[in-house]
Order: sequence, then C-alpha cells, then structure tokens
Amino acid sequence: MFADWQQALEAESLPLDPSPDQQLAAAARVTARHAHGKADLTLLLDNLGLPTDDDTLTTLFPLLNQTGEPRMTTPNAIEAVALSMYNDDTPAAQITEATGLTEDQITALADAQDHQTAADAVPAASDVEQLLAWAEDHTTAVIRNKAARIRRELAGLAERRDTENAQRKAEERVAKLQAELEKAQQKLRAVKTGGRPATTAAAPVAAAKRSKEQQDEIRAWGRANGYQVAAHGKIPKNVVEAYEAAQQPPTAAAS
Repeated sequence: MFADWQQALEAESLPLDPSPDQQLAAAARVTARHAHGKADLTLLLDNLGLPTDDDTLTTLFPLLNQTGEPRMTTPNAIEAVALSMYNDDTPAAQITEATGLTEDQITALADAQDHQTAADAVPAASDVEQLLAWAEDHTTAVIRNKAARIRRELAGLAERRDTENAQRKAEERVAKLQAELEKAQQKLRAVKTGGRPATTAAAPVAAAKRSKEQQDEIRAWGRANGYQVAAHGKIPKNVVEAYEAAQQPPTAAAS
C-alpha cells in the first residue's frame, strides 16, 4: 500500500477533511512537479490562484521538473493517500473529498506514477548488458551457462534479423529488375513490329494446331529475333504473337 512505514504513519494521522492551507500546499507541490523552471512555476501558481510568496517558492523550488518529463517523486502524506485510493479504484469524487486534491491533480499524480513504473519495468540496453556481464562473472555455473545461452540467443536473433533484412532488400531489387525487364521487352516487341501494338482482331493459331515444320519455323524466327525459345514444348505466346505480326503483309501493317 505504502512505500515505507513513515508514509503509512503520516497517512494515519492525516485528517480526512484537510484545511484550506493544506489543500493549497498540496496543490502547489503538484504544480511545482510539472513546472519547467522558477519563472514557469511562479506563472502557474499565479494563474491557479495559489500563493507565490518567497517562503512558498523556496519550499517548492526543489520539486521543480528540470527536464520537462513527468517524474515520480516521493509523495507526501496527502498525495500518498490519493495514490493509494486511486490504486484501489476509489471514485475520483471520494479521493477529492478525502484529500482536497482536484481531479486534475489526482490524474497528474497517477500519470507520473504509471510513467515511473513503466520506466522501471523496462530495462535499458545498458542494463541488459550489465546484467549479462554480472551473470558471466557469477560464481555459480548455472548462472554463467544461462548468460552464455542468452548471448547465443541474442546473436542468433541479430543474425536472423540481418538475414531477413538482406533477403527483403534482394527480393525488392529482383522485383524492380523484373518490372524493368518486362518494360524493355515490351519496347523491343513494339520496335520489331514497327511500333504498332499486336492486333487482337485475328487471334493467332494455337501452337498445338500447327505442324511440326511450322513450329520449327517459329522457333527459328524467335531465336533469330532475340527471343528465348526452347527446342521442345509449347512455344511462348508472345513469340507466336510477334511472329504473326511480322508475317502480316506491308499493306496491313501500314493501315
């Protein structure tokens, strides 16, 4: 419930109906923790109607947030009670009534607490390295072996990541080259047919219905014009279409 016994004892002696001065002091402390400097603090306090005398400011200066990031400092008794009630899912109205803090102040306290908890829960990369170094130097063989296994797993993951990244880049490059090759082939076919796209008015005769001599002739023509044609099997459709277009009389091509 509380971080230490001192907070618990302070909470037990805290009146459920705090005085106006206690409420103002608690509000000023919360404001100070979200201010970015002395001038900012003074401006915030003045806008909120809170005291800005020298004694109050001197007390609040140590609480200033110099980095601009939410932070979680050790809460005082009122704030500790508010956080405890918040963590117990107490309605905000009841927390406000018991502590004198506004709902915005309670939300700010809870956000700072969540931010600090999340930061503590996720170790930084340097923390992981320090932990592994500690485990590698441990006197217990089980701990050392576990550290070695973790390093192998991390190395394997890094290698897998690099391999997948390289594979993805290679696949993207191949796809790009294939698209460029297809465009180049289309331009080549257009040039060979006099810049006229293949006509669809007369469908070419299927290769299966041609005689062996005709198929051999198409294959020979295709190879002579830069097409890749196998010695056996089905002749590619684009080769047949190009052959048909090349065999049309000049008058038809001119039209």
